[in-house]
Amino acid sequence: MENNFLIDSEELSETALKRKHQLETDPSSRTDHMKYLPGMDQIESDVCSQVMSEMESYDYSKYTGKDVLRALASERCTIEDFKALLSPAAEPYLERMAIKAQKETSKHFGNTVYLFTPLYIANYCENYCVYCGFNCYNKIKRLKLSLEQIEHEMKVISDSGMEEILILTGESPTKSDVEYIGEACKIARRYFKMVGIEIYPVNVKDYKYLHECGVDYVTVFQETYDTDKYETLHLLGNKRVWPYRFDAQERALMGGMRGVAFSALLGLSDFRKDALASALHVYFLQRKYPHAEMSLSCPRLRPIINNDTINPLDVGEKQLCQVLCAYRIFLPYCGITVSSRETAEFRNGIAKIAATKVSAGVSTGIGDHEEKYTGEQEQDAGDEQFEISDGRSLGTMYIDMSNEGLQPVFNDYLYV
Repeated sequence: MENNFLIDSEELSETALKRKHQLETDPSSRTDHMKYLPGMDQIESDVCSQVMSEMESYDYSKYTGKDVLRALASERCTIEDFKALLSPAAEPYLERMAIKAQKETSKHFGNTVYLFTPLYIANYCENYCVYCGFNCYNKIKRLKLSLEQIEHEMKVISDSGMEEILILTGESPTKSDVEYIGEACKIARRYFKMVGIEIYPVNVKDYKYLHECGVDYVTVFQETYDTDKYETLHLLGNKRVWPYRFDAQERALMGGMRGVAFSALLGLSDFRKDALASALHVYFLQRKYPHAEMSLSCPRLRPIINNDTINPLDVGEKQLCQVLCAYRIFLPYCGITVSSRETAEFRNGIAKIAATKVSAGVSTGIGDHEEKYTGEQEQDAGDEQFEISDGRSLGTMYIDMSNEGLQPVFNDYLYV
């Protein structure tokens, strides 16, 4: 595998530009996206085949209003009911879906909404994903925080009152190896009561090590469950290996993680099929690992540096609301996170209906939380992964959620 993390200079070399063009125009120059690379764990799970079978047979055009009403009247939402709720036939019944979703949310979560913040510690990446600001061919300012800088950022965040942090990196095992991430997690454990990671997928032993370093849960975006589309979007790097990414959450659970989170990036492919597959990924793993906590995110595409034309395909706020309501009805115990990719108005509203977790004080850049939280900046900052829509501070978010009749919560775990 090529070390494309080195392609971070102001100007791309002629060789790099030729290789980029070849990857974009010649599919035969790319590795097989369904074939594991040496060193990747293969766990022989049956979950993938179950999810893909349901997704590939899903014809949402066949569902009618009658199917949707039957699903809304059901005491327990089946897979078939869920498919109806995701279909275009459900759009006229969105208000009724929202009412049912809100009842389920209230029943299992009350009026609480959890607050957390992400911390990007490095933006080096060895993948070429055409929609991501961190991709190895994008000319951005790259940065990897030192452990001292990581602790400084974490102290700034912790001093604001935040008790949960999500640590993120670009996908570069070379620049951000597991040991580096583990040290960051050990620091985080000193400042926060809940620590999550959103990094490149790793093997079971690595997840076990990171859990020992203090990690509670792992988030992995599958991006799209459409394997053919996936191949055209991920042209280089370990991320290109679709099945290894699919099994990441199960490997994390095998490594001892308490919780895992799932998502497709809506707008990359057919969002209804991706939403179905994401929820079924949770559904089948829940039955296999009933002790585990599972949650869903529902992000849409956002513009990135050097490309402001990247936007979701046919996924408006109405469609996003439909997906989130369907998730809640189908998976009533599952956490649902809505990110700062969405507007403040949308997040305020959906938190009263289906979402249980929102990010606050968000930056997708590297090393700039001090400026965001205090207005000062002592260290260099790296470029962001994507543009956010909701840039509210923790204090503003807390007040807004309280004014919506919600109870903002920083943490609900006690370690004994």
